[in-house]
Amino acid sequence: MFTGIITDVGEIVGIERKPGQDLRLSIRTALDLASVAIGASIACSGVCLTVTTKGADRFTVDVSGETVSRTAAAMWAEGAKLNLERSLKVGDELGGHIVTGHVDGIGRVELVERVDGSHHIAVRASAALAPMIAPKGSIAVDGVSLTVNAVDDEPDGSAIFHLNIIPHTAEWTTLGGAAPGREVNLEVDVLARYLQRMAGRAITS
Repeated sequence: MFTGIITDVGEIVGIERKPGQDLRLSIRTALDLASVAIGASIACSGVCLTVTTKGADRFTVDVSGETVSRTAAAMWAEGAKLNLERSLKVGDELGGHIVTGHVDGIGRVELVERVDGSHHIAVRASAALAPMIAPKGSIAVDGVSLTVNAVDDEPDGSAIFHLNIIPHTAEWTTLGGAAPGREVNLEVDVLARYLQRMAGRAITS
């Protein structure tokens, strides 16, 4: 489990391609890896991955073809920057919201504009995710815990939701470099996920 509070931006410094679409990544980081156990979980731009080896300033993870196919393609390239968060320990401060590290879908940035000192970012979500995104609700975008300011429902069933990215978040995560057309990993609030499933079952029962 995670909270969506990013503690470092890492960089993919090596990629080994495995059979099929599977990948082995080497990720450079400023995290204190001495306290990270082999087998521990680290969220990488919203994707929960397992540490398989580690060195002084980098660690490796294996990424399945299933994960590659369901996440933003540009994040799996050498030189790509990743938002990193270590998993929660019992007693840790819950500063964002409950994030599982399981990506629900891919969004697309539609608009980025400066508003005073912050960035207004609008992201399009698919029709499948749209019912689970609500104004003032929580959402993880590339692993970053954010509050939805507003939601515009589109005729095709998709939705465009609006975010305010404060200067600190822009500086310390990859969202500071967001641009129209960029794909981002989306994880909806875990309660919304289950409520949507329950509502769907109730309708079809």
